[in-house]
This record gives sequence, C-alpha cells and structure tokens, in this order.
Amino acid sequence: MKRLLNILTLCAFAALPMLADDVDDAEKYLEHEMPAQWNYTPEVQQTLPDEDEWWKKFEDSTLDSLITMGMRNNYDVRAAARRREMARLSMKQAQSGYYPTIGISAGWTRERSAGAPPTYSNAFSLGADMNWQIDVFGKITQEVRSKRAAFNAKRADYVATMVSVVADIATYYINLRVLQKRLAVAESHLKQQERVVEITEARHEAGLVSKLDVTQARSVLYNTKATVPALQTQVTVTTNALAMLLGVYPEDITEYIGTNKELPNVEHIIPAGVPMNLLRRRPDIVSAEYQLAADAAAIGMAKKDFLPTLALTGSIGFAAPSMKNLFKDDAFGWTIAPKLSWTLFDGFSRNYAVESAREQLRADVDSYNLTVMTAVQEVNNSISTYYSSLTAAQLDKSVFDCNQESFTIAIEQYKEGLTAFTNVVDAQIDWLNSANALLTANGNALVALVDLYKALGGSPVATF
Repeated sequence: MKRLLNILTLCAFAALPMLADDVDDAEKYLEHEMPAQWNYTPEVQQTLPDEDEWWKKFEDSTLDSLITMGMRNNYDVRAAARRREMARLSMKQAQSGYYPTIGISAGWTRERSAGAPPTYSNAFSLGADMNWQIDVFGKITQEVRSKRAAFNAKRADYVATMVSVVADIATYYINLRVLQKRLAVAESHLKQQERVVEITEARHEAGLVSKLDVTQARSVLYNTKATVPALQTQVTVTTNALAMLLGVYPEDITEYIGTNKELPNVEHIIPAGVPMNLLRRRPDIVSAEYQLAADAAAIGMAKKDFLPTLALTGSIGFAAPSMKNLFKDDAFGWTIAPKLSWTLFDGFSRNYAVESAREQLRADVDSYNLTVMTAVQEVNNSISTYYSSLTAAQLDKSVFDCNQESFTIAIEQYKEGLTAFTNVVDAQIDWLNSANALLTANGNALVALVDLYKALGGSPVATF
C-alpha cells in the first residue's frame, strides 16, 4: 500500500507541468513595484478606532460619548462584526477537516422469509462508524489557508467600517455645532439690530432723519429673522442624521447636543510629510492584501484537485439475532477500508477551475493597485484641504474683526450725524456675513482634519 501511494504521488506531481507558477508571492503580479514601506507586514499592527481614539484630541466629552454610543449601536458596525464572525466560523469549519467524522448507529430488523411455513428472523445491531480524509497532499491545508485569509480580510473590513462610522459621527457632530453657533450668532445680531431700529425710530421722531432709515433698519432685522427657520431646519435634519449613525432616535441624544458648545480648536499641528508607512494600516489596503492571499490559496486549492484523495473508513460494533446475544464475543465485528481515489480525466474541468482562480487573482491585483493609489490620493487631498482650510479660517477671522470694528464706528458716527445710515446697514450685513463665514471656515477645517484621520485609517504621529 505504501509503495502504491508513493508511485501515485510521483505520477500526480509529474502530471502538473502546466500548473507550475504557483502563487506564493502575490506582489510579482503587480504591474508597478510598490515602495517597501507600503507593503503590509505582520509587524505592522492595525489600530482599531476605539483603541486609537484620535477624536479625543478634540477634547470634547460630548463627542467622546456619542462615538462610544455609535460604536455600540450603529447597525453598519454590527453587520460588519457579524460578517467577520461568519468568516471566522467558516475558517473553523475548514479546520475541522483535519479530524475524522465519527458517528454511532443502532438498529433492529424484523424479516419474514417466504416458504411453507414462512420463517421469521430478528437482527439487532449497535456500532460506530468513522470516516477520515487524510490530508496527504495538503488540500485541506490550502482550504484553511484560504479561509484564514478571507477571515483576516473581513476583520480589516470591520475596521474600515468602524473608521468610516467614527469619522461620519465626528463630521455630523461638528456640522451640528456649527449650525448651533450660527443660530446663536443670528439671535445675538437680532438683539443688536433691534437696538439699531430703536435708534433710527428715535432719530426719526426727533426729525433728524427720514423714514427711510427706519425702513432700512427694519429690513435688515427681518432679513436676519428670515434666516432662523432655515437654520433650525438644518439643525433638525443634522440631528436626525447623527442619531441614525448612533443607532438611536433623535430624542435619545437631546441631553448630549441640546447645549450650545464651543467648537474644538482647529489649529492641530499635522506634520507636512506624513510617513507613507501609515498607509499600511489603512483597513482597505490590509483587506485588499489579504484578499490576494486568499486568491493565492484558492489557486492552490484548485491545483490540489489534480492529486489523489486518500480516505480511511471504518466501523466497529455488534450484531446478533437477539438482544441477549448482542454483546457476546461472536457478535463483535469491525472493518477498516483505506480508499485512494484519483480523477484522471474530467473534460478539463479542473484546468478551467485553476485558470478561473488565476483570473480572480488578476482582478484583485488590479483592485489592490487602485486601492493603494486611491489611498495616496485621499491622504494628499486631505492634507492639502486641511491646510487651506486653516488659512481660510485665519483670513476670515481677520475679516470678522475688521467688520466688527466697522460696525462700531458706523453706529457711533450715525448717532452723531456724521455718516449716512446706508453705511450702518452695510456694516451690519458685512459683520453678520463674516461671522457666519468664520464659523463655516472653522467647521470646514475641523471636518478636513477628520477626513485626514479617516484617510490614514486613524491618528497620525503628531504633536497636539
């Protein structure tokens, strides 16, 4: 038997010249050689968002609480976790192929044989059966390798979902705070504009100015009031979207977002040259690399179908015509049957299966290249956007300060009769617009920073 097995093994490997070019190193299929620091290695550890906690650098306890809630309740995160668990169980199922399958059986047969007179007989049986596919040629090992790589890819997909959800929560939270601040600015300017209306009315009653000044002052006031309903609607819509991300209803987060809070500091220091090796921890890149490993293992599995299969079956048990004789020595029996099977011809089905697996690898190699290029583009865009947003916020702050001072000067000169009311109107409108522009610019800078964290798959090495 051993000699026969050796001969068959040699014949099997001799029949595989068309199956050379085994895929142990997927990088040789890449069209362009990637920089070494971008290649995933086991020494590079992924960082889960709840371990990284980059959002805590914003020093906002409300944001911390909302993200904790979202990681616990978000349905996309839950679904990704279940897909990861299914992949783990699939890997465990493949690993069970290393072990034999054992079962037990018991039975009773009552038989009537034809004749004159007929005869009756009983047969009782009790035993155990075993079937074991011995992994001589590594087919099960290849399947386990493929399932393990698929599991690791799903783990990376889970991390990608976590990163995306956390970034979305932070983005919606920042946008909500910006809208709340704009509402507060509108309410503050409404009070100031009401005082201006009172000034124009008093000067009109004193005969110092015409009714035109009063109507212009009221027009500015009513225009500002008209912006409030739209802002309130945007607050409601953003709150609903945030609640959806958190997996709760809007009323469940009222206590967290009901109070108007200051925006986090936008001037976080990010190194101009972010190390490219940070891209290796991006979960989409990690997932793509594990998918290549799964494809390589799938090719190996397809090739193993050209080799023989060795299985061992056996049984042990008792059989007797009556229960009282079932466990006697002469009722005991066993069988053992090694079986070697080898498909010699199948209409080239296995050849097509190998080529199909190779095409899948080539397709995923293209996807991997695109994933890496997209990652580089997103990081570069995020860094550029963040710095340009900071510059815009600083300039908007200067504009806001100038417009605030212009209004103070204009209203004082108007009260002394030194300037026309149109200058006050222009100063009011410019001041309000610059206040909203400054809030929007600060919000954009914070969102750009969140996008940078997301593009890097977490927090970069930086000083805050």
